[in-house]
Amino acid sequence: MCTLEKRNNLFILTLTGDINDEHRLNPTLISSILSSLSQVKSQATSGTALITTSSHGSKFFSNGFDLAWAKKVSADSPDPRAAAVQRLVEMIESFKPIVAALISLRIPTIAAVCGHASAAGMMLAISHDYVVMRSDKGVFYMSEVDIGLTMPDYFFAMFAAKVSSASARRDMLLRGIKVRGEEAVKMWIVDEVHDSEEKVREASVRLGEQLAKKKWSVEVYAEIRKNLYPDVCKILGVATIIVPNPRL
Repeated sequence: MCTLEKRNNLFILTLTGDINDEHRLNPTLISSILSSLSQVKSQATSGTALITTSSHGSKFFSNGFDLAWAKKVSADSPDPRAAAVQRLVEMIESFKPIVAALISLRIPTIAAVCGHASAAGMMLAISHDYVVMRSDKGVFYMSEVDIGLTMPDYFFAMFAAKVSSASARRDMLLRGIKVRGEEAVKMWIVDEVHDSEEKVREASVRLGEQLAKKKWSVEVYAEIRKNLYPDVCKILGVATIIVPNPRL
């Protein structure tokens, strides 16, 4: 599950659980995140920003899709493997609106990554405008090649949009390398790294407050972001519009 709270001009979305919780993306967590993003959308105003993070002490920001949930098929299923694949496909499709919501959200967004972010967990992080990561325990890992799963089209589009280096994309997707904070900064995937969880949270709040102070037009901000990632928006079905400028 997740919680959402408003601290002054910042929305804080937290993936909850104990320190061993991997924050696996299953229908329950996906629905909870979508509900929180819907609340942010309805309450967002100029001068606000969103920070998404995990609960204190968690090893994982998110360890990706809940494959164990996908495998929990009915005992009387005539084809358990096909049923498990169908459940995985359903999770992939249900996660798509989260990426769409973040791409179209009308305020700046920051992912405060204090632990591992794997596969769909990394997608969740890089769907934000900015990423602040823990240098010692923050890890990005696209595990699909290692566990034998293909990736949906919107994953590829987002990865291409946010990971600018062709060699970095190759190594992460075709070799399954794990990228820690400092290296992720050099790859231009992460904006800041800090050596403790508290420093990551403090830096994320500081960045969020700096961005919120700009008090940009929420409509203009959203449309510029969407046009920055046209291939992602096309696959997600996110439409762009022209916002009339009152100064004209």
